[in-house]
Amino acid sequence: MRINFFKYQATGNDFVMINGFERDINLSAEQIRFLCDRHFGIGSDGLIMLRQDKETDFFMDFYNPDGSQAGFCGNGGRCSVVMASDIGIIQKDTHFRARDGLHDAQVLENSQVSLRLRDVCEFKDFGKEIYVNTGTHHAVVFLDEIDNQDIVQIARPIRYSARYGPEGANVNFVQITGKAQIKVRTYEKGVEDETLSCGTGITASALVSAWKHGFDSPVEVQAKGGKLLVFFDRKGKCFEKIYLQGPAKKVFAGEIEI
Repeated sequence: MRINFFKYQATGNDFVMINGFERDINLSAEQIRFLCDRHFGIGSDGLIMLRQDKETDFFMDFYNPDGSQAGFCGNGGRCSVVMASDIGIIQKDTHFRARDGLHDAQVLENSQVSLRLRDVCEFKDFGKEIYVNTGTHHAVVFLDEIDNQDIVQIARPIRYSARYGPEGANVNFVQITGKAQIKVRTYEKGVEDETLSCGTGITASALVSAWKHGFDSPVEVQAKGGKLLVFFDRKGKCFEKIYLQGPAKKVFAGEIEI
């Protein structure tokens, strides 16, 4: 079977993307692993299929590079919005669905996309790390300095910790660099390595920083792949109207046989 695909990236988090409006394709976990493989396939941090949805503009069908399903991906969500605009499904504003629920987004100028994530009301402080769910499970760890850390080795015992169950959690390492400014490095489950950026992890890190240190909106976040902003309203214990803003761009398009 030959399929057409697009490659998109958002602050270095890259995705193989398929237009499911044009052709309904169901891929096996083995096929997804092949497409995401950087040596034998196209290479990416995940695969996204844009599918038709009865109640919204589209359904974002997201898979990790190991072939497993994932709840949500903030950078993948922004790439999905740009792709939907590029292929004419939407114009600037959109309302779409992912496995974790409904999302609103808007295409802004200079390749920027503003994406709304789920409200967050629960934080669990385990001492060394703080847990929060921003569409997928995240552990946030504060360090004085993150640039020279072997975060893969530090993250794996946390990622596989029994407290996060069989699904596990992404692990984010956060360094506070200023007032409402942080630097973040993320180990992603499913990828099982560090990525240049993780949208839900960026959001989790910003919200935990605001929760712990009283930061006001927006929090400026520097990831390896670029800079993003996290906006929010804080009402009591809850963070509402959470928006992740950053760039998303098409890299290339192609055809591959699987």
